[in-house]
Order: sequence, then C-alpha cells, then structure tokens
Amino acid sequence: MDFLRPTTWPDALALKAERPEATPIQGGTDVMVEINLDKGRPAALLDLTAIPELRDWSREGGEIRVGAGVTYSRLIAELGTELPGLAQASRTVGSPQIRNRGTVAGNLGAASPAGDSHPPLLAGGAVVEAESVRGTRLIPIGEFYTGVKRNALAPDELIRAVRVPAATGPQYFSKIGTRNAMVIAVCSFAVALDPGERRVGTGIGSAAPTPRHAPQAGDFASERLDWDGQGPLDPVVARRFGELVAASAAPIDDVRGRAAYRTHALAVMARRALGWAWDDFRGSA
Repeated sequence: MDFLRPTTWPDALALKAERPEATPIQGGTDVMVEINLDKGRPAALLDLTAIPELRDWSREGGEIRVGAGVTYSRLIAELGTELPGLAQASRTVGSPQIRNRGTVAGNLGAASPAGDSHPPLLAGGAVVEAESVRGTRLIPIGEFYTGVKRNALAPDELIRAVRVPAATGPQYFSKIGTRNAMVIAVCSFAVALDPGERRVGTGIGSAAPTPRHAPQAGDFASERLDWDGQGPLDPVVARRFGELVAASAAPIDDVRGRAAYRTHALAVMARRALGWAWDDFRGSA
C-alpha cells in the first residue's frame, strides 16, 4: 500500500488525478478501522493532514464554509451558534479522541447511512464542495448520497469543504443507540426551522440505504405551524409530523435494531425534536 502525503492542495489534486484509486484520509477514524479489521486494503492512502487551508472555516454571506480538515471538536467549540444542529450531532460522535481527529468531510466520504453529521447537513441544506484538476463542483447534499457507503464524487475528486447555511432559527439533532455514548446510531433525526422562509428542514440517518430528507413531513410542518401567532405546537401536528418522518424511512433489521423499532423511534424523535425547536422559536420571539 502506497502512502502519499501532499503538502499543498494543488499537489493533492494532481496525485488524485494520477492515482484515482487512492483513498483520502484526514482523521482516519473510518479508514483505519476498515484497514485494521481487514475489511479492505486500498492500493494507496492519500493523507491530507499536511494541507493547512483544509483546517480553516469562514463565513461567506449567509453560509459557513467548513474546510475538509475541521474536526468535530472545533465544530463544537467554534460553530455552536452558527451551526447548532451540526454541533449537537458532533457532540455525539465517538469519544473525545475521535472528535479531535474526525471530520464532517470524512463522514461524507465514507457515506455510511449511520454517520452522525448527515441528518443536520440534510436538514440545513448543505452543499458539498468537490474539486479536481478539472475544476470545482457544488453538489447539493440531497444528491450526494448514491447508495450504501457510496457518494457522488468522481474518481479524481476530493472534498475541499462543506457549505452550510448559517442557522436562522432553532435546530435539533436526536439519536438513539444501544448505549449512551460512543455508539453507532440505531437511527437519528435532525430538524431545522427557518422562520424567515417559514420552512422546516429534515434529515434522517441510519434508517434507509442512504441518509435522506423527509420532504412530506417538512412540507406538512411548514404549512401547519403557527408562524404568525407563535402559539403552542398542536399535538396533532406534532404526531402527524412524526408519522410522516417515519413513513419516509426504509429501515432494515440488523444487529443494532429491528426495522419496526427504527420506524417507531423515528416518529418519537421527530415529534420531540420539532417540539424542542418550536419551543425555542416561541421563546426567542
């Protein structure tokens, strides 16, 4: 196995073009586990940790551009206000050691349906910034996941950054696992309110072959929430929202949980998350 370690972004793109079979590695929290468990051995590793600009984030208009090397720990510490849903999800990732190494870009590259960052990225309307020697491509998050652990990147492309609209309203992430910490999600859900647009964003994790939106649930809540009067959340609306979220999933039975349990849990998590977000919105008015 070859080990490639570029020190500049142009060099990284050139190496990826020359060796499209090379597996990018940033924190290594997914890649090295696969190698250590002998589940796959890439022909080459492309180590991106020596490229300083990947560790930067910036605010560009109403967007937060998160470099591919920004760790979960930094997201929690530095972007909790701008990206609260993503920060909440980051707090649930592994142990402190994993959060100090792992990145959202790595989660995207692995494209596991159970990845914790996917639901808030979906709910928030993120865009993946992919680049190759051929140029830059912006991939809407809903089009990025193409199958189980598969994504829309071309063989010669690398993730440079993730662009996420800064929160304009409350956001929440909820996750169920087989224990309280350091656990892969049995299922997960994120919601993001945009009061200015009167829109509810949704994201489902670990309950389908890919992370996915719950579009019918989002449209229903967007229409039925009392944006003007800001009255309490109608229990009928909350319950129906949860049902529509659950109906958007396509779970399976596996070692972490049964499909029926995932469906039930999603309905409960979605109902609660919408309630938490709506209470925050009412309290901020």
